[in-house]
Amino acid sequence: MTRDFSSVGVIGLGTMGAGIVEVFARNGFDVVAVEVDDEALERGRGVIAGSTGRALDRGKIDQAAHDELHSRVTYTTDFADLADVDLVVEAVPENLDLKKAIFAKLDAAVRPEAILATNTSSLPVTEIAVSTTNPKRVVGMHFFNPAPVLQFVEVIRTVITADDVFEDVKALAERLEKKPVIVGDRAGFIANALLFGYLNHAVEMYASKYATREDLDAAMRFGCGYPMGPLALLDLIGLDTAYEILDTMYRQGRNRLHAPQPIIKQMVSAGLLGRKSGRGFYTYEEPGSPVVVADAQTPNGDVPEGVTLRPISKVGVVGSGTMATGIIEVFAKAGYEVTFVARGEDKLDGVRAAITKNNARAVEKGRMTAEDAEALLSRLTGSTTRMALADVDIVVEAIAEDLEIKQELFRDLDRICKPGAILATTTSSLPIIDCAKVTSRPEDVIGMHFFNPAQIMKLVEVVHTVSTGADVVATVQDLTRKLGKVAVTCGDRSGFIVNALLFPYLNDAIKMLEANYASADDIDTAMKTGCSLPMGPFELLDVVGLDVSLAIQRELYIEFREPGFAPAPLLEHLVTAGYLGRKTGRGFRTYG
Repeated sequence: MTRDFSSVGVIGLGTMGAGIVEVFARNGFDVVAVEVDDEALERGRGVIAGSTGRALDRGKIDQAAHDELHSRVTYTTDFADLADVDLVVEAVPENLDLKKAIFAKLDAAVRPEAILATNTSSLPVTEIAVSTTNPKRVVGMHFFNPAPVLQFVEVIRTVITADDVFEDVKALAERLEKKPVIVGDRAGFIANALLFGYLNHAVEMYASKYATREDLDAAMRFGCGYPMGPLALLDLIGLDTAYEILDTMYRQGRNRLHAPQPIIKQMVSAGLLGRKSGRGFYTYEEPGSPVVVADAQTPNGDVPEGVTLRPISKVGVVGSGTMATGIIEVFAKAGYEVTFVARGEDKLDGVRAAITKNNARAVEKGRMTAEDAEALLSRLTGSTTRMALADVDIVVEAIAEDLEIKQELFRDLDRICKPGAILATTTSSLPIIDCAKVTSRPEDVIGMHFFNPAQIMKLVEVVHTVSTGADVVATVQDLTRKLGKVAVTCGDRSGFIVNALLFPYLNDAIKMLEANYASADDIDTAMKTGCSLPMGPFELLDVVGLDVSLAIQRELYIEFREPGFAPAPLLEHLVTAGYLGRKTGRGFRTYG
């Protein structure tokens, strides 16, 4: 029979613990909130009052519900006040010795049938459990921050947790209107095990000066639709917390990708902990404030001294596929004269028809006037010969991802295009320097990686090689902004920013599934509801295509020679079987 929980205790009233108190009190539970001393108790009371006050101001709860919620909470510094509760959730800092000491103390303070839960995000629940006389009643109950908002809860069962204990805690999480998943006791569980490898990789990019903090964060926000960039998220989590989670995961799994980047420890030692200290990767208005203020690293947006922008008025695009068509439309919509080259008249007609259809839809929805739509089409000139590109100021190629085909094109463009014309590729995976080296003007060659669909996606990765001129980089950055896009700049290495951060995370998710640690559904739920990502990893893999995903992962592995980047065998097997995702009707899931 399922336990009838009516009263709970919460140990620790930091941001996480205070949120957990609020969740239980909102759902009709009597809560005993415990802190180490009166000062910490008042601070925690203030956090809860602030959160519920905001909910009241925004109309999410009424005054009666607000007052009733607070009437259910009892504040104390005495563990003896937990004597009659049905469940205790511990939410103190991520320190194993501290947690073990608390559980040993709780063991003596609560009733024998009460369940003891830890909100740890990374520490071994088993080690915490064995500090009690009855480890069978100990379970992990990992809420996500902010607990009153995020729906996901990881319920962690150890090898000694009693079956009825984890089943009752799962049912309790559902009663709290959360989406629980049950997982084994492994460092990081689902969400953090996948999230922190990605965050650590982003820190490596920043520390190596591959890209700026602003560009790394913008890349993942605008390229993947993530609610926060990785460095801003680390500042929110707290760099001390992040270090402890990564260090725990590395010590347990020995995965080099989880070894905390040295700069994280250095920043923690210097007291640069993120938002809570007022400074981390970014600088904040004051400790605890979410408002970022300018500092010495903040870009001013000016053209570098001594650099003159090249004039851009005429644009060429080579290609007629979905990506090329989108790029043509983006340039024409921004007011540029566009000459586009395709292999036949039927391809040219297809491009014009697609853009005409998009315009008609935009006019119908009131996003464009009929006059603007007509003017846009008037700026398009189609041709089946590359010689039509002789007088353009920049050419963007969007043809097949085949190096030999692209090199043949760049040789031709080098011969045809006027001196000073910029030659850009929208490749997502091939080395740009390999296109540049076949020309007599490698300083004019650059990557301009649009994301699909180009008309909608805001991000463009501006990728410079070791040969690209500073004026070319500045010109393409400026051009990208004039298109209404967000330009992020990086060097010419496999995956650039977005794919280099995204695909190892997706690969890790496949390895987690392969190890039978969690189901595809549970992993997707964890990342969508626990981390607020727009799609779970397996949903995204099936949309991208498993063959495309495998090709990108192989490129990353070959370039970086990082064992953790080796494609998951399961991914290779599915591609070999022809299960490529939505486009074939079957991938990680089967489609009708």
